[in-house]
Amino acid sequence: MSALFSLPGIDISTEPVDLICYSYDASIAPPSLPYAVAWPRTADDVSRILKHASEHDLAVIPRGAGTGMAGASIPTVSGALVLSFERMRKILDLDPKNLQVVVEPGVVNAALQKELEYHGYFYPPDPASMAVSTIGGNVATNAGGPRAVKYGVTRNYVMGIEAVLAGGNLLQVGGKVQKRVVGYSLKDLLVGSEGTLAVTTKIRLKVLPLPDDVMTLLVSFQDLEAAGSAVAKMIAAKVIPRAVEFIDRSALEVIEAHKPTGLPKNCEAVLLIELDGYPATIRKEAERVAAVCSTLGGEITVAEDRFARERLWEARRAISPALRNLNRRKINEDIVVPLDRLPHALRELRRMSEQSGIPIVSFGHAGDGNIHVNIMVEKESPDEYRRGLELVREVFAMTIAAGGAISGEHGIGILKEPYIEMELKEQELDLMRSIKRTFDPKGTLNPGKVFTSVPRADVWGSQIPLFS
Repeated sequence: MSALFSLPGIDISTEPVDLICYSYDASIAPPSLPYAVAWPRTADDVSRILKHASEHDLAVIPRGAGTGMAGASIPTVSGALVLSFERMRKILDLDPKNLQVVVEPGVVNAALQKELEYHGYFYPPDPASMAVSTIGGNVATNAGGPRAVKYGVTRNYVMGIEAVLAGGNLLQVGGKVQKRVVGYSLKDLLVGSEGTLAVTTKIRLKVLPLPDDVMTLLVSFQDLEAAGSAVAKMIAAKVIPRAVEFIDRSALEVIEAHKPTGLPKNCEAVLLIELDGYPATIRKEAERVAAVCSTLGGEITVAEDRFARERLWEARRAISPALRNLNRRKINEDIVVPLDRLPHALRELRRMSEQSGIPIVSFGHAGDGNIHVNIMVEKESPDEYRRGLELVREVFAMTIAAGGAISGEHGIGILKEPYIEMELKEQELDLMRSIKRTFDPKGTLNPGKVFTSVPRADVWGSQIPLFS
């Protein structure tokens, strides 16, 4: 593979320290060393790398910040090249007249939010990892976040994509206009494709004016199902909050053990509800929300100022880091159910935990039915880990029976690929595989992700030991 180094002007490394750093992501998928890591700075760099990779049958693994929870940026075949976009992080153009911004894929979500806020705008998709996750990675997984209940997910804001195909050719899809009905929407195919169809080099996003005001409510419930039913009842009362976050009793205990935050204790669940818009409108909506929650036994506290609001959100964002402090192994899933089935799903998750004896910590975006299910197994118990994986299948079966989906924003990657046939029929999978072959005839772009024609044992058998 010495030909790999005939690419002048592009930083490429095979140093062990670099290979180790890019062998894993935020998921529990086993690490796997790439052959090399490349750091492009321009679309032309990406084009040259992909052309070279195609000519030499090298697998290419696009990577943002490595915050993915499904293992989508981990190499699954030997001889893979990781393509890291951390040096393509420019905000190229802010176009307030058209409510748009153009960015490179390595721009960190929070950095974009900060820049837009300075100019009086905001970009609604706000994943919990926004402080470190990149826009390119958000596009690859169609990331959501707390504000999805009102504003939608990444796909709703991607207007155009510049990408490089597997053979090195540049592709431009979408554009500057809001309405476009000209052929198939290739842009929407790329969003959520986890780097398996093309490699994104530039993204045009829709942005919105900052709302005039924001109000945050914290509501504690003594009844788990009451907390779950509050969301549908709020919407029935003609209120669509900016965010509705759910934190169950076990998650509250984890947060308080990690760092005391002042969140309510001795309750079954809390909802973190945020409203935005004109002050007069917010006050009316808050009254309706309070009325709904009160009838369900909820106790309501209003954050007094911006600092109080931020403390509440810091507590919400602390859940995932806090879980890592437990002396347990986390199996992290994100399911989605229809809003009217949310109480049922929460009840079933509690039942599964009690019957199995394995803690299940649940939290997430109740506003759109997206629950983050964390199955916490003993680190040194292979038997309990196997039982935890059996619980994953049980959770997914319950989700699909309720009319839901096995992933809301984490994607499929490696970890959920074994379960994809629980939700998708063979005809759907055949169509998707044919799309993959059309975009990537040699199968060099992120192989083994989403679905694979390679037997799983062969994929995992090709792992390179982390320390060889």
